[in-house]
Parts: sequence; C-alpha cells; structure tokens
Amino acid sequence: MRRAPRHVAVIGAGFAGLAAALRLAQAGARVTVLDALDGPGGKAALGSEAFSSGPTVVTMPQVFRALHARLDLPMPVLSAARPTTTYHAPGGRTFAPEALHVAGSLDTTLAQLSRGEGRRYAALLAASRRMYLDAQDTFLFAPPPGPAQLARYALTRGRRAAPLVPLHRFVRSGSFLTPFWLRFATYLGADPYRAPAVLHNIAWVELGYGVWHLKGGLLDLARTLHAHAQALGVRFEFGTRVTSLSTHGSEVLGAHTSRGAFAADAWVSAADRALTLSWLGEQERATPRGVSGFALQLHLGRDCGQAHHIYWPAEYPREWRDIRAGRLPRDPTLYLHLDGSRAFLLVNAPPDPGVTDRPQEYGGWLLARLQERLHAAAPGPLPVMAWQALSPAEYARTAKGGALYGRAPHGLTGSLRPGWTLPHARNLVQVGGTVHPGGGVPLSVLSGWNGAGGLLKLPFDDLDGRAVPREGEVWSFPQ
Repeated sequence: MRRAPRHVAVIGAGFAGLAAALRLAQAGARVTVLDALDGPGGKAALGSEAFSSGPTVVTMPQVFRALHARLDLPMPVLSAARPTTTYHAPGGRTFAPEALHVAGSLDTTLAQLSRGEGRRYAALLAASRRMYLDAQDTFLFAPPPGPAQLARYALTRGRRAAPLVPLHRFVRSGSFLTPFWLRFATYLGADPYRAPAVLHNIAWVELGYGVWHLKGGLLDLARTLHAHAQALGVRFEFGTRVTSLSTHGSEVLGAHTSRGAFAADAWVSAADRALTLSWLGEQERATPRGVSGFALQLHLGRDCGQAHHIYWPAEYPREWRDIRAGRLPRDPTLYLHLDGSRAFLLVNAPPDPGVTDRPQEYGGWLLARLQERLHAAAPGPLPVMAWQALSPAEYARTAKGGALYGRAPHGLTGSLRPGWTLPHARNLVQVGGTVHPGGGVPLSVLSGWNGAGGLLKLPFDDLDGRAVPREGEVWSFPQ
C-alpha cells in the first residue's frame, strides 16, 4: 500500500484549490499552493480590487455552511434573494420568480404569468426537480461515477432525463419563457441550443433552492479561506505560473514555474484540466470549449441596493449564432448584479482570447447599451463613476481559451465531467470546475475537498449538499 504523501503541492488558489489545501492541511499534510495570480480567488480575483470582482450571489448555501463547520469557522452570512432575479424583456415585460423553497409556494411566481404559461412553468419546474433529484446521488454528491454507477443511473432514471431530446426542444414554452429556461444551461458553459435536455436540472438549484446573497461577496470568502489555510500552515506562492510538470514513470516529481522548480510527493491541480494535460505533454480530446465571458466592473456614485437583473436581447438565438461564429454578440443578454456602490455586468462571449483587440471599445458600447435599457426599466440609469473591462483574454489567465467551465457540455454524453484521476499521473488528482461534479463555486468546492481527500484515503464528504438550504423549514412541492 502506498504511503500517504507528506508534502502536497496544489496548483491554483481558486475555490477548488483552497478547499483542497484546507482538507489536506487539516489532515496533517504539508501543503504548498502555487498560483499565477497575485492573491486567492481564481476568477473572482481578476480585475482591480477597486471594483467588484463578480456577483455576490451563490447557490447551494448548505455547502458553504458545511465547509465552515468542518473548518470550525464562523458561519457565513447568507440571505435569500427575493426574487431570485428580475428578468426584463425588450418590450417592457418583467418576470421576477420566487424560489419555491424560500417562498413556500408558486403563487407569487404564477401570478405574473398567463394561465397557459403558468401551467408550463409548473410542469418544467417539476421536471427540473425530478432530473436534479435523480442525478444528485450519481453526478453531484458522490465520487466520479464508473461504468456500474452510470449503467444503474441509465437503467433506473435515465429515461426521465429525456436523453434523445435537445434542451431547446424540451423547454419550448413560448417566446417569453423559452429563453428563461434555456439560460440555466449557460451556468455549465453550454450553448443552450446545443445542450442536452438533462442540463434542465440546473434550473431546480436556483428556482427550487434559491439564490443567496453572501455578505462581502466571493472574494471576501476566498480571503477568509486563504487566511485560515495560512493559520493551518499552508504556504502560498502567488505570482507563480506553472509551465510544465516533470514526471518519472507514472508519477509527477515537480513543476517548472516562472519562479523556478518546485517538488512534492503528490499533486492537486485545480487549474483547467486542459492546462494540466498540456503541462504533462498531453492534449485533451478535441471537443468544443464552453462559453467565455466579457464583463464590466462598475464603480457607482451612490448606493443602488442589492439585486440581480437580466435584460433579454431582441432575438436570443442570434446571440448564440454570433458566439458560434466566434464574434462578440451584437445584441447580448445583459447580466447585471448590483451590490451597493458597485456593480458587475456580464455577457456571454466566445472562448477566444483574441476575439477583440479593443476591449475598451466593446466595453464602452456595452455600458451604453445597458444604460439605454435601464432608461426604460428598473433600477433606472446607473451613476457610473468608473469601470473596467474583463475580456476573454483576461479570463484566459485562469482557463484555456477563457472558457469559464472547460469543454462544452453538448451532446448526449457532453454533461459527463471527467473524473479526478489522470491515467499517466497516479500521484496527481485533477479538481475544479472543469471536472466532476461541474462548474460553479459550490461544485468546485466539493471537487477540491473530495478530490484532495482521495490522496489521503479520506472518506467522501457531501458537505451537506443533499440537505435543503435552511434547517428545520418544512416545505413541499405542489403536486
């Protein structure tokens, strides 16, 4: 039996890397974290500290509470967003759904829809819940599934995931609601017109369990975890860009970096899986990369409250035709998050760092487009004092091509994420949003916590992910 590693190097100080480092250090390993950025947080740390580094909303709050409990840290301050998000159609119609778990019923949500739309909404919400509950014990709160687990899921639950139906056909519900349902697939980096129907399960996480405001935002959470890791003896080497990994046989011996060589007994890569493979001299199987983003970090002249808004384009399919053609959308969906005197605007973009050599020009156009929409909708024009653009080239600092969640989850098996092990590097585990169980901060934390735990033969820990977000609250789904 192989001995437990005495010294583990973790590549990446995003949320997966921080979770990995914390579990290893808590178990007694000596841990060194290497990161090319100047501080912790991964994508949440891009841009300037003078601006918001991203939305402060999170899903699956039970995972964050469980992580803090495992680390004996004070509980994070989380409050439910009511509504989850306000959606604005070009003609002025709005839709502000309440999460079922938070509101306790669908009454407030259905009151905003016609009778036919309401029936379709309730049916699709029920379908998303069924898909999520069917999938959670195989694809979310368990180690990466093997052939036996996949076969069991396919035989017992697979048919309910509409395996032969594309998402855009499965959620068809009229011109107003169809884009609403399609957008949830983008949370995993998918083009919703190429995504499989099973990605509809993502909708339940937000519309069933809710969206939550995290006091201080994700960057403050990253700093809290970083400080606790340091208190446990974890050493951080920021400004250290890995260029290759040295191997002997099937083991990784060390990393060549911009600051010299580092050696360790075992390795955790929380970087994009495609980058890890390139450091090992290998290539990821040729598949399309998932969507990237173009963002604006906004500093406002007054407190504009805390809310999340989405402004639909005139023609949602055209946005995705632009992205497929490799160009920035000419009429994109605008994702706006307000957090006091700061704001964050995000649009979908192709996974191409060279998509524009004039990010300030596109950023200025985006800001003008946003203000134009706000003149006719809530919360009204924003008093923008300063702003900074983050293009796909900036996101490419943490992900190949700037793809936020790795390869695109398209096709019948596209939603299956690679596991934590690599065949030619037995003392390395791969964690993070590009592998099991998927993208987004809660799943990245789960991946880092359990992938690293596997190096020390620690038991799988679901971080209370199966629990409902609030303890003791009794609620039921309407039949």
